[in-house]
Amino acid sequence: MMERITVRERRDLIIAWLAIAIAFTLIFVRPFGKVIPELYLFFFGVSLFTVGIGFILHEMAHKFTAMKFGFWAEFRKDNLMLVVAVALAALVGVVFAAPGATMIYGPAITREQNGKISAAGPLTNLILCIPFAVLLALGSVFNATIFGINAFGMLGMVGLQVNAMIAAFNMLPVSVLDGKKVLSWNPAVFLVLIAAAFGILIATFYLPPI
Repeated sequence: MMERITVRERRDLIIAWLAIAIAFTLIFVRPFGKVIPELYLFFFGVSLFTVGIGFILHEMAHKFTAMKFGFWAEFRKDNLMLVVAVALAALVGVVFAAPGATMIYGPAITREQNGKISAAGPLTNLILCIPFAVLLALGSVFNATIFGINAFGMLGMVGLQVNAMIAAFNMLPVSVLDGKKVLSWNPAVFLVLIAAAFGILIATFYLPPI
């Protein structure tokens, strides 16, 4: 499997992963109002694990589904959008992460193939919500705290919320997002995925504080 990920693609994935982690770290530490190096490292680790896994597996789901249909696919970072993501997080406290896209090369793609390739990413994020929900539940049992923060609860909540957010955003049926291609292929699959994504995302806002 790893031999199908080129050196350039690995580099692009790592750079995008680090940039997104930095952006989310800046958001997480913002409420504390002061620079505490250990706190930055803690939230950087949380971001790498939660947001990073969601981002990497989302793109790899697109890639390997496309390759299953006989296409070549590679992730390409967008340097401008990575800079924008970090700058917005630092200056405004908002994350708008569009780190790049998985490019598909080969013969003409059918509507069904395009729909299935597009659905693979958000579906992967929804599946990832399950282990993060388990981590969140463990947080209520094992109160392992770091800087007064429930570590298991934090990992679970962030992972659950971010993966639901990635799925929900990408399922919007607009522009080049996955939702438009899934809707064009199969409206029933589109409705199930977008309802699940927004349902989980909304539900996270009603969970008790960590």
